[in-house]
Amino acid sequence: MGNIFSVLVYNPLYNLLIFIYDFLPYRDFGIAIIIVTLIIKFLLVPLSRKQIESQKKMAQMQPKIKEIQAKYKGDKEAQSKALMEFYKETKTNPFGGCLPMIFQLVFLIAIYQVLYNISNAGLKVDPKTLYSFIPNPGEINKMFLGIIDLSSVLNLQQITLINIPHIILILGAAVAQYFQAKMMMAKKAKQENPAEKKEGQPDFAEVMSKQMLFLGPLLTLFIGIKFPAGLALYWLVSTVFMIVQQGKMEKAVKKE
Repeated sequence: MGNIFSVLVYNPLYNLLIFIYDFLPYRDFGIAIIIVTLIIKFLLVPLSRKQIESQKKMAQMQPKIKEIQAKYKGDKEAQSKALMEFYKETKTNPFGGCLPMIFQLVFLIAIYQVLYNISNAGLKVDPKTLYSFIPNPGEINKMFLGIIDLSSVLNLQQITLINIPHIILILGAAVAQYFQAKMMMAKKAKQENPAEKKEGQPDFAEVMSKQMLFLGPLLTLFIGIKFPAGLALYWLVSTVFMIVQQGKMEKAVKKE
């Protein structure tokens, strides 16, 4: 399984990153990371769209699903049967949003491993992973725009003026993560019908969403501090892309 992942996902991404770095007139590994991140995100747009459409359809079906669950509350077998019949009638796959999510997760893990391995090697290319037709640039220029060392890990005990751009990069990624979570919460709130909520009964999904509003940025801060700056740059670009994509999709839905 590991070999399949390497051959089909990891190695192509690794070589694409090095190829773009080689192609740039002014070799900047940070610019190469941004370009590869955007390529991956654009390739995954159809899957993201399908996932959002599936989530939207499931949200619209929630009142009927809750009605079936309440009707067969004491009989799990009858409840499952009624739900399956309902999904069949509406031609809906309750797991339809899972496959796009799995694909996105696979690419996320792959790009994470690529950046982590290159950073851990001191931004030196592994010739064993490189395709024969991709030129080996040798040691990679580790400075992003000449101000951020992409292979460096932030040392909180030795903060100097040199580290300020690195800190801004990490904080930018965390803030972007917060706004993305905020957008998701706002979208969920619009889909819900307040009349359906029962007083005194906390919505578990809502509680989890509120927790993720802060846990997401905190996790991003942890990743930004504990791992090389190249990963924080990828995280920032990826999150900003998702915010823009989600905003455009919401505008398209309003027009419809």
